[in-house]
Amino acid sequence: MPKVLISDKMSPKAEAVFQEHGIEVDVKTGLSPDELKEIISEYDGLAIRSASKVTEDIINAATNLKVVGRAGIGVDNVDIPTASQKGIIVMNTPFGNTVTTAEHAVSLMVSAARNIPQASAALKQGRWEKTKWGGVELYQKTLGVIGTGNIGSLVIERAHGLKMRVIAYDPFISQERADDLGVELVELDELFRRADFMTIHTPLTNATKHLVNDDAFDQMKDNAILINAARGGVVDEAALDRALEAGKIRGAALDVFEEEPVGEDHPLLRHDNFICTPHLGASTEEAQVNVAVQVAEQIADYLNKGTIQNAVNIPSVAEEEMPLLQPYLNLGERLGSILGQLAAGGLKKVDIEYAGEVSGLNQKPITTTILKGVLDPILPDSVNLVNAPLLAEQRDIKVSETTRKQAEEFTSMVRVTLTTEKRAWTIDGTLVHGTPRVVELNGVELELVPDGRLLYMANRDEPGLIGRIGTTLGNAGINIAGFMLGREAPHQQAVSFISVDQSVPADVLKQIASEENVLEVKEVNL
Repeated sequence: MPKVLISDKMSPKAEAVFQEHGIEVDVKTGLSPDELKEIISEYDGLAIRSASKVTEDIINAATNLKVVGRAGIGVDNVDIPTASQKGIIVMNTPFGNTVTTAEHAVSLMVSAARNIPQASAALKQGRWEKTKWGGVELYQKTLGVIGTGNIGSLVIERAHGLKMRVIAYDPFISQERADDLGVELVELDELFRRADFMTIHTPLTNATKHLVNDDAFDQMKDNAILINAARGGVVDEAALDRALEAGKIRGAALDVFEEEPVGEDHPLLRHDNFICTPHLGASTEEAQVNVAVQVAEQIADYLNKGTIQNAVNIPSVAEEEMPLLQPYLNLGERLGSILGQLAAGGLKKVDIEYAGEVSGLNQKPITTTILKGVLDPILPDSVNLVNAPLLAEQRDIKVSETTRKQAEEFTSMVRVTLTTEKRAWTIDGTLVHGTPRVVELNGVELELVPDGRLLYMANRDEPGLIGRIGTTLGNAGINIAGFMLGREAPHQQAVSFISVDQSVPADVLKQIASEENVLEVKEVNL
C-alpha cells in the first residue's frame, strides 16, 4: 500500500481523499528539516504547501519518494532539478484559487470605489465622515482588464454582471476568444486612456515588470482607480506614489507588493486614497480546500494509476526513449521560448516540422516542450510539460506536426512557425554535438547558441549601426558577452542576437529602438 506524508497544514479533506483511494497517510506538520529528513524515506508521496522546504538533502534522503505535490502554484520551496534527477514527479495545483483571486480583485475594486476601508476606520475612531468618503458607481463605467487568462476572464464575467463596459489588453489572445469573453481588445495605451477602473491579471515577467509606470499614469483619467491582485512588480510602486501624491488618479488598491511583507513605513500607506491587503488573493476557506483536495487526488492518481497531472518537471517519455529525446527536448523548449517572447498579437497557430533523424523519434514530447516554451512567457505560473497542449487548445491555438526524412544541410532539423494575428515567425534549430543551435530566423541564416540573456534586434543592414548599439549598451554599463549577426544581403534585412550579462532597462531598449534603421528590439531570456 502506498504511503504519503502531509507535512504542512492543509484542509483535513486531503487526508480523507488519500484514505478513500486506499493510501496510508500520516499528517506531521511543523517538522524541522532534520526531522523531515529522518523520516522521508518511509514515504512514496509528499504533500506540502509553502512551509516545508524540499531541499537537495531531503530529496537525497527520500529513497522511496515518487511524487511531491504542492497545494498551490509556487514550487520555489522544492529543489526541482534534484527531484528530476531522482525521477521524482513534482506537481502543483495552478487552478485551485482562480475564483478566490478574481473575487478579491472585484472586492478591492468595490472597496476603492466606495472608500469602504477608510470610512470604516474613521467610524471606529469615532468620526462620522459621511461627506468626506463619498464614492463612485461601477454601473456603466469602463473596466480595463490587463490579462484575460483564467483569473482575468472570471473578473470580466463578474464585471458584466455589474453592468460595466469592459475593454482588455492581452497580446496573446485571438479576436475570437475576445468575442467569446465579450470584451473589446485594445492596445495598452488606449486602455490607460479610456478606463475608469483598471485591474491587472498578468504574471510578472521581464515584459510586464513595471508595466504600469509614470508614462501609464500620465495617460490615465484623473478619476481612474487601479487594482492589482496579481503580482507585485507589475506596478511601479514609486510611480504610483508620485501619481497619488500629484492627484493624477482617484485611487489605487493593491493586494501584492514588490517586496513582501510590507512595513508600516511604506510610502504608499500614507495616502488616504490607497487601500491594501496583505496578499490575501488566495486566502479563503474554499480555495484552501480546493488546492488540498486537488493535490491529494493528483498524488493518489499517480501512485495508484501512474497518471500525471500538472507536473512541472517530467515529460511523458518512456525511460528507454529519454537519452535520445533529451537533446531535442532542450532544443524544442528553447525554440518555442524564443518565438513566445518575440511574437506579439493573439496566437493562432503553431506549425512544427521535423526533418532528418528526429523524424523517426517520438515527436509528441518534443512538441509538448515547444508548446511549453511558447506559452511560458505568457503563463509562467501555470504551464508545464503536461498541460501545455491543453492550454493551447483552450486558447484556440491550432497545432500541427509534419515530418520529412531528409533535413538537407543538417542531420536533423526542427522548424517552428508561430502565426499570430499580426504576422508569422519561423525559427529553425538543430543539434551540434548534442547542443541546441538556432540556424535561421524568419528566413535569415545565423548561428546562435540559444542560452542566457539575449537582446534581439531586427534592422536594416547599414554601416555604423552595430557600433552605436554597442556604445549605447556600454554607456548604460551593460557588458556584451557575444554578438551573433545574420543578414539577407548587404543593406537588406538583418537579425542580431546580442548576449548580455544583465537585464537591459526599458529606457535603454527605447533608446536602441529609436535608432535609425532599427526595426525592432526585445530582450529574450533562456
